[in-house]
Amino acid sequence: MFESASELSRRFAALRSSADFWSLRHVRESSEHYRVRRNVALPPSFGEDCGAMLTARVAGIEAYAATSDLTQAGLQAALERAERMARALAGHALLEVRELPVPTGAADDVAPGYERPLDGPAHWYEVLSAESARVPPDARLVDWSVGLAVTCVEQILLDSAGACLRRAQRFVYPSLSVTASDGHDSQTRSLGGFNFGQQGGAEVVERLGLVGAAPRIADEALQLLLAPNTPSGPLDLLLMPDQMVLQIHESIGHPLELDRILGDERNYAGTSFVRLEDFGRYQYGSPLLDVTFDPGRPEELASYRHDDDGTPARREYLIRGGVLQRPLGGALSQMRSGLPGVACSRACSWNRAPIDRMANLNVEPGDQSLAQLIGGIERGILMSTNRSWSIDDARNKFQFGCEWGRLIENGELQGVVKNPNYRGISAHFWRNLAAVGDASTIEVLGTPYCGKGEPNQAVRVGHASPACVFKKIDVFGGAA
Repeated sequence: MFESASELSRRFAALRSSADFWSLRHVRESSEHYRVRRNVALPPSFGEDCGAMLTARVAGIEAYAATSDLTQAGLQAALERAERMARALAGHALLEVRELPVPTGAADDVAPGYERPLDGPAHWYEVLSAESARVPPDARLVDWSVGLAVTCVEQILLDSAGACLRRAQRFVYPSLSVTASDGHDSQTRSLGGFNFGQQGGAEVVERLGLVGAAPRIADEALQLLLAPNTPSGPLDLLLMPDQMVLQIHESIGHPLELDRILGDERNYAGTSFVRLEDFGRYQYGSPLLDVTFDPGRPEELASYRHDDDGTPARREYLIRGGVLQRPLGGALSQMRSGLPGVACSRACSWNRAPIDRMANLNVEPGDQSLAQLIGGIERGILMSTNRSWSIDDARNKFQFGCEWGRLIENGELQGVVKNPNYRGISAHFWRNLAAVGDASTIEVLGTPYCGKGEPNQAVRVGHASPACVFKKIDVFGGAA
């Protein structure tokens, strides 16, 4: 928990500064990890991190300093460092933020269920061990593991304009993975892992369907081992939500981050093929493509009422009817570019400054059931669960691989194929969107590992998506 909001408020009120504006963002994060591998319980790991970022604005120049010393003297020293730096930058800074809005008001943003405690390690090791034991005895099943990670984050933002914005969240990541090998080839089938996380408690494990899934996942790994390679050539492609996560993330999310478009990430994470003048007119995808920034879905990883700069968050269309509407840019990038953005200025911890980050980035549902999506494909392939990805610095040309593939012929699912891969160019790919699944096909997924910035920041990103069909995509298999 926080030391207490009242105690932090008292310490903040006691800070002294001659800056025009100053703020404190306090973050405490705790984590626990449990795993059972091949029926052997591995040691748990626990972590805790806590500190504060102090920001000072002097004559339109803003600077910051972080500290893990949360005593009154420690906070005062960090604020003084930030103010000295802001004054030293006068005459040298590239940007003045005198007119940048500052947060005011109060909010207590506690995620649903956050205050209900989770069961302890003994319970989770019992659950994970029971699931591990469900993997059937087969010499070809050479490795498997079942895991659970839980992270709790509590934050409070205070500033000299009177803001007091609290946020408390818990993130849950269940996972299951089984690897099969015949001595010549190995294939892995997984559930959850890096692309499944939600806010909540034990119900997240239930929503994933972890308990009882091991026999099916093991059987699918064996099916892949025996399956032929994916054929090569132009095919219709049905992507399931757990692969749509990566497609959205890499070929919509990162290209629309406004600081990339402005060139800030050029020397590290790359740029974007999108230009400032594209907003409001560029045909990003087919008319079926609707993409929203939606911070209001409670279970999704990046749901919040205010971003880390204190900007109120609300749902906005980024792409509507296939046409690019607005970027993923927080208040600072909006001021620099003159474009409207969204409340997506986010930091990974107390010792990092907020930057433009995608948050909950969702494809809106269409009107077709999964059966209708399959039935509309004459010759194609279903792919699910990402296992590899590569995309260029401008987030344009890409090549992705999946764990699981099934052929589709004359509107019916056929046999399993292994090593399914596909490639394309972002805008061309989304313009080939031919059918969008309805609400019954949607899954709420996400990753805790989106990296960007120098020094690097790994943040949580949510993606909700239906299954989608793309026409005439370049598909190819692995080595024979």
